[in-house]
Amino acid sequence: MDGTAQLTARPVRAFAYDPSSAPGSPHARAVAVLDANWTGTSTVPSRGLYPHQWSWDSAFIAIGLRHVAPLRAQTELETLLAAQWGDGRVPHIVFHPSVPLDAYFPSPDFWRSTTAGRAAGAPRTVQTSGIVQPPVHALAAWLVHRADPALSRARGFLARVYPRLAAWHRYLLHRRDLGGGGLVSVVHPWEQGMDNSPCWDAPLSRVAPAPARSFRRADLAHGAPEDRPTDLDYGRYVRLAADYRDGEYRDGRGAFAVEDPSFNALLAVSEHALARIARELGATGTARHARAERLTAALVERLWDPAYGQFLCRDVLTGEAVPERGVTGLVPLLLPGLPREVARALVGTLTGPHFGLGTRTRLVPSHDLLGEAFDPHRYWRGPAWFNTGWLLERGLRLHGERARADALRTAVLELAAASDFAEYVDPYTGEACGATGFGWTAALTLDLLHDASGEDAALRG
Repeated sequence: MDGTAQLTARPVRAFAYDPSSAPGSPHARAVAVLDANWTGTSTVPSRGLYPHQWSWDSAFIAIGLRHVAPLRAQTELETLLAAQWGDGRVPHIVFHPSVPLDAYFPSPDFWRSTTAGRAAGAPRTVQTSGIVQPPVHALAAWLVHRADPALSRARGFLARVYPRLAAWHRYLLHRRDLGGGGLVSVVHPWEQGMDNSPCWDAPLSRVAPAPARSFRRADLAHGAPEDRPTDLDYGRYVRLAADYRDGEYRDGRGAFAVEDPSFNALLAVSEHALARIARELGATGTARHARAERLTAALVERLWDPAYGQFLCRDVLTGEAVPERGVTGLVPLLLPGLPREVARALVGTLTGPHFGLGTRTRLVPSHDLLGEAFDPHRYWRGPAWFNTGWLLERGLRLHGERARADALRTAVLELAAASDFAEYVDPYTGEACGATGFGWTAALTLDLLHDASGEDAALRG
């Protein structure tokens, strides 16, 4: 079977939960979404709103694909990593050449990767963006390998992706420690993945927006304006990206540099996964586990705020914490090396009045329910997302909160199916927002259906 085969051509493996593959079941519907979004070499997040390959989307999609089509899961990651730059960065978008330029903005002619990115080693044969997204890829690669080790070994999958993953982590740790404290900084809100979070409002306020006439927003053709970023915020995103491009994608302290909790937590988790990959390939993973532990310690030292009961973002340019409660500050619950009192406080914040999990909300809102900036529908300013639900379900389970993890798992599965696998939902009502038929929502549904125990998440060091 080659990488273009349909998911339905491969039998489903039975795990602790045996999902029904009958037509109309959540399992079958999730498989259909991934089939519809498959391009032959990768999976788009959605056909309309996001018609290219996105970096952390592909990692989450591979995690789900591994259960029903391990070869496709491997291909998903290989396609993304083939677009890696010479300096090690994995771009946040890999553009499909058959998609019209006006289908998505910023388009390839905005990023100009093959020219503006030449000094940083951008590939010559494929066009990409020049910024990055959270490093979930080593975790995804390890889970994909575990799904079918015989296939992985026969194809030399880990041996081929390991050097690229190592270079990717090296880029982040060496080029992006802009604060000098051992944590990675993001230089654009799109890099962190939670694009429109109120956590970025204060750092973004320094950025003069690009003139509205200088760009055309393609996203508004596919989503309600009240669900999307404002024109002012979008103008600032465009200005930051254009300045980074015009500087030939050189890393340094520009107008925006933020140490983000979830980005760094995911890097630490992926360092643990990369250690396991190294051991599978006959090397030692000791140094990588130690690096993950150092990242965890730096997170606690620099970004933990006991008064808030969660991690806060840190504005590198001012040296100050950003006093906003975003879901990003809860994601470090994934880390196996957290001090017990920190993990306990995170669970308290997650289930308390600011996020209301299990009382006011069934899924985790992306922002503080009590915050002035909270909006239950607007992109990352309040709606619940399925990837953060998946991450926090794993974190709860890792730290012994089995009942809460089970309840969150049930909510993710039920609301994903009920919302037609929406991009995100109203955290109170479950009403679908953004795109439907969304790739990572379908993929993570499959993962939760197959892996009810959470043991396969490989989050322990």
